[in-house]
Amino acid sequence: MSAEMDTQKQRASDWFRQLRDDICAAFEKLEDEQTSGPFADLAPGRFERKNTHRDSGDGSDAGGGEMSVMRGGRCFEKVGVNISTVYGALGDRAQKSLTARREIPGLDADPRFWAAGISLVAHMRSPKVPAVHMNTRMFWTPGAWWFGGGSDLNPMREVAEDTAFFHEQLKLACDKHNPDYYPRYKEWADEYFMIKHWKEARGVGGIFYDDHCTDDWEADFAFTQDVGRSFLDAYIPIVEKRMFEDWTDADRDNQLFRRGRYAEFNLVYDRGTMFGLHTGHNPEAVLMSLPPLAAWP
Repeated sequence: MSAEMDTQKQRASDWFRQLRDDICAAFEKLEDEQTSGPFADLAPGRFERKNTHRDSGDGSDAGGGEMSVMRGGRCFEKVGVNISTVYGALGDRAQKSLTARREIPGLDADPRFWAAGISLVAHMRSPKVPAVHMNTRMFWTPGAWWFGGGSDLNPMREVAEDTAFFHEQLKLACDKHNPDYYPRYKEWADEYFMIKHWKEARGVGGIFYDDHCTDDWEADFAFTQDVGRSFLDAYIPIVEKRMFEDWTDADRDNQLFRRGRYAEFNLVYDRGTMFGLHTGHNPEAVLMSLPPLAAWP
């Protein structure tokens, strides 16, 4: 492994931590702004941080991360913003999950890997405020490296102007790098975020990309950074617009039902969930995305 790649990996890991800090600060600001509504008498929510560790299975250092979770806030019922940097050797199940998607030369002979990223899921108090997901990551093996990530909006009931605004911000971030990225990665999100057994979309989409490698690390890292930055531009204005709207018990019942669908997707189809569990990462961190309450008919 070259010294240049070591530096690049450190830069990527540092960036995900900085993005985490920026998002947590923005979310805590929203908590301070929620001064009316049924939960305004609560103390504004704050993130609690907890270190996590990956179990290598043989006692060797396998990396870990840090969970930042807010529960029971005025605006956020539960939100997690996790970062991790993990490494070691890929087991058979993890290798199969990677090689099913792409050719990775030499992985059988040398199964070392390194991965760093940020993963966020927010479940909101108000049914009028959409839930949201975002993650970006870098992955390295001795024979390949790539970036992945994206974000998607999950309203309880779609509001067309919010959907259009969210996608517009993601498109702006993509278009700075390549006009083909947004349509390509929007289509990928539409395909990926499908709850196949119900034949319905998890939400209103966004962008999703994996295995992103143009052989220009700087360009690909810059693109991934802009995807991360665009998240706050796309989501915060929607929260600020909807967080004071009135809602009913029927709205809450629908929110819990939609959360049930969200949980089904994450437990059955989500790649990050499967990879995290297959590689021995802390289950609490891997399953952070699950809602605090959900319902099924």
